This record gives sequence, C-alpha cells and structure tokens, in this order.
Amino acid sequence: MTQYVEQSSRDFLAVATPGAGKTTFALTVAAELLGRRIVDRITVVAPTEHLKVQWAEAGARAGIPIDPTYAAGKGKTSGDYVGIAVTYAGVAVNPLAMRIRTENFKTLVILDEVHHAGDALSWGEGVREAFQPATRRLALTGTPFRSDVNPIPFVTYAPGPDGIPRSAADFTYGYAHALADKVVRPVLFMAYSGEMSWRTRAGDEVAARLGEPLTKDMTAHALRTALDPGGSWMPAVLAAADRRLSEVRRHVPDAGGLVIATDQDSARAYAALLKKIAGEAPTVVLSDEKAASKKIGAFTESTARWMVAVRMVSEGVDVPRLAVGVWATTTGTPLFFAQAVGRFVRARGRGETASVFLPSVPHLLAYASEMEVERDHVLGRRITDEDDIFAAERDLLAQAEAGEGASDELDGLPFEALGSTASFDRVLYDGGEFGHAGEVHVGSEEEMDFLGIPGLLEPDQVRELLHSRQSERAARQRAAPQPDTVAEVSTYEQLAVLRRELNGLVAAWFHRTGQPHGVTHAALRKQCGGPAAAVATADQLHARIGALRDWAIRKTS
Repeated sequence: MTQYVEQSSRDFLAVATPGAGKTTFALTVAAELLGRRIVDRITVVAPTEHLKVQWAEAGARAGIPIDPTYAAGKGKTSGDYVGIAVTYAGVAVNPLAMRIRTENFKTLVILDEVHHAGDALSWGEGVREAFQPATRRLALTGTPFRSDVNPIPFVTYAPGPDGIPRSAADFTYGYAHALADKVVRPVLFMAYSGEMSWRTRAGDEVAARLGEPLTKDMTAHALRTALDPGGSWMPAVLAAADRRLSEVRRHVPDAGGLVIATDQDSARAYAALLKKIAGEAPTVVLSDEKAASKKIGAFTESTARWMVAVRMVSEGVDVPRLAVGVWATTTGTPLFFAQAVGRFVRARGRGETASVFLPSVPHLLAYASEMEVERDHVLGRRITDEDDIFAAERDLLAQAEAGEGASDELDGLPFEALGSTASFDRVLYDGGEFGHAGEVHVGSEEEMDFLGIPGLLEPDQVRELLHSRQSERAARQRAAPQPDTVAEVSTYEQLAVLRRELNGLVAAWFHRTGQPHGVTHAALRKQCGGPAAAVATADQLHARIGALRDWAIRKTS
C-alpha cells in the first residue's frame, strides 16, 4: 500500500500468493482514491460470475457498494452503487460500451487475476479497448504466469538477461515470504502410489505402478485408472483424507475438505463414496448449476466436512476453513495446480496446517516441490540469427509436446480401468520428501504416523516432526528381520520386484534432488559394485536399495 501511494502510477501490477490479501489491498486502494477524489467510480474485472459476487460482498464490508449484476448492454446502474463487477468474457462481448462508461467517469479498474486477459486474443483486445481511458488500473494475480506470445494488457515487459521479454511486477509477495510472515499455512502434500491395471483400445491388458517412470500415455492411463471411482485407489485415498480431516478437526473444529474432480459423473461418485466413509453427505458443486455460488457460500459458513467440486472452486474463491484437499482430476497444468492449492493456504489463525492428497504422478510431484518458485510472464523468445527464424514454431511444438494434449486425446479413446490398489508413497514438504523408503500399506500404523500430524503446528515444528518420524521409520525398518522371499517366489519374480523397488527409489531421488536417473544408477553401481540393474543379482539389488535409502536419510538429517 505504501509503495502504491508513493509510486502513484497509472498502472500497478501486484503479484501475491493466494491468501495474502489481494482483495483487501485493492479495496483499500479504492477507498483511498475515492476519498482523495482521484477517481469517482470502480470497475472490477473478475474471471468468473461467482467472483463478481464475492467482490461485491467484500466491497460491502469495506463500505464500497459494487453491482455484480451489471451487464455492458445495461448502460446505467443504480445511483446507490459506486462500482460494478464484470467478467473478462463480458468485457470482450461489448468493449465499446465499457469504454464509454470508463470515459464518462474517473475510473479505477481492478483487473483481478489479470493473466486471464491472455486466455483469448479477443479478451485481451477487449480489455485494452475498454479500459484504455481509465484514470487508474490495478492488476492483481496470484498464480504463475504462462509462457506465450500474447502480451497481457497494461502489464509492463522488460527484456531479461537472455533478451526475452518478461513481465515486471511493481510488487511481489510470494508463498515463501508469506509463509515466513505466517500469513499463509504450510502445505503437506500426501502422495499415494499403487498398482494399476487397464485395458487399452486394442484389447491389451496393461499393469503399471503409479509413480514409476512411464511413457506419457501410460502415465495418463495409470492416472485415469487411479481416479476411477469403481477401483480401490480412490476409496482408500478418500478414507485416508477423511482420517486426516478428523485429526485436523481435533484442533480446528470447523476445518473442511475439498475434492477436486474431473467431471460431473466422477464428482457424484466421489460424493457417494464420501457419504459412506464420513457418514455425512458432502456438498456437491457443479459449474453449470445456477445455485453453485450459493452452495459454496453455505459451505463456507457451515461446519460440514466435505465439498466435491468440478473446477468450480478455483482462483479467488475464498473458503478459509478448507484444510484438506484431494486432487482427483486429470487436469495437470501448473496454472491450475497453483489455483487449486491456493484454496488451502489461506490462514485464519497461527499454527494451522493444510494437507493435499495427490496421486504419485511425476508432474504433480514436481509442482508440489516448486510451490515457492515465482514465475513471470514470458513473451516468446528473441530471434538472434537465421537459426532462430523458426523459433516460434519450435516453441509452439515444444509447448504442445509438453502440454496436456496427449492426455486430452486419451480421454476420448476407448479405455477400461480394470483395477487399482493404493499405497502411501511419501510426504512432500518444504522442498523435502519423507516416508518414501519402501512401500507403506493404507491403514497401517506407518501411514498414521503421517496422517496423524497435529492440525496446529508452526512450519518449523512440521519440519522437525517429519524428520523425526522419517528417522524412526528408517530405524524400525533396519531393525525388522527381512523376510525370506526366495522360497516364496520365483527368481524372475523376485528380481522384477527388486528392480521395480529400486527404480521407484531412483525416481523419488530424482524428484528430490534433480539428479538424472542414469547418474544415480551409475553412482550406486560405483558404491555397491556389480553390473547394470537389468542383469544384477538379488543381493546386488538389495545393496543398492539399502544404499539409496541411507542417502535419503543422511540428506534428510
């Protein structure tokens, strides 16, 4: 606020983590400018209809009446209102009408989650045309900007060290900063793995372990199998999440949980499962329901345990009592991940913790590990020579290959989930991983070591508790006698199990350290001796597994 007043510029971009108070900041700026007669009217541009209502309610608490029902074709609004709230899509429909209103009054335009102005070329052009005459423009965002070639209106870009233009924020307040200031909650990511089996469109039956290195198509199929309500993975994870919620509610009695589903059918199926597990019917919020906003509002004010939503509860939706989340959607972009996790970080009191249950899928684990990374909006890349003439095409191809395209295509193909089982994999917190030294069965005491973490802990206490439980678990594993599996299974089966366990640990080590799989395998061979894992003996594989676990414990300590 101090910086905004001192700077007094026409355009101001504030990038702040969800839960940091962007709405309060913007309304305080609005009150200040109205009081000093710098502006006469307020226009809030939000991504969704629900957020328009939320802005109006927040404005009412701040003494700034805002009309959330205004439409561009409506022309005038009641004289009781000082401001209006519209959506980006609504501005794009009739930017000229919005421009006329902006010209008629000294207007402050608040662009909430301004990155949405780049969602469609028409949205960006509409926002630029409608609000070019504004007296002041305040842009807000709390999620990572994407890399594309569409500049966001009223955002300043400056070339970085590599010559590529990047957005320049006037004020940045990241998750790490907010966590240090105890403004947001620490987030524990509970990752679950398990065995998946499915039948492809060609009729082939495939089995794989969730979280192991797989092709992109197989990872997508394994994830869809895990999220199938008819399998065993989702009921087990929902039950674990409900146990975690019960633990949190011992310290925070009104704590709630949210399941983020892919589609409406899945949402209803998850709600039926939760009703059996928790003994209480959850609130189901579907995006095409007219009463969706009212349902979210009622859940916010209640003490109900669970809500199931299909993409409805995204950025800006404020349900402060949400403390436990279940990621049950195939949507896997960094932007959506940041939006979704942002629903759980809003702190109300000191010591509250948040827990998000994830499938052990590499890209989701990577996003969880990068919670504290701040991103700017990148505009294409600089062309420095003839080799870069086709840079834009190469970038587009790379984005397509790295994006969700393959997974999206799979959604339309014949696919049958045959079965799934769940096992606790690890906890990700503060850039570290805990509890991944071997398989942990759902419902075991080892799982409860992590599900039973108290709901009121400071970030440092969470870190110390995870370290201690990791060390205790490793000590128990070393002390426990190793079962003689040679007599129970064939040599082929035993070697396959050991290679799979070793590969899973190497993958976990990669997510934790960034060290490539091949480098890790080479380091293990150097330390333990023996040939490549594909032709190593059972004793050699056991030795490498033990060595890698020792590395993990030493690094954690």
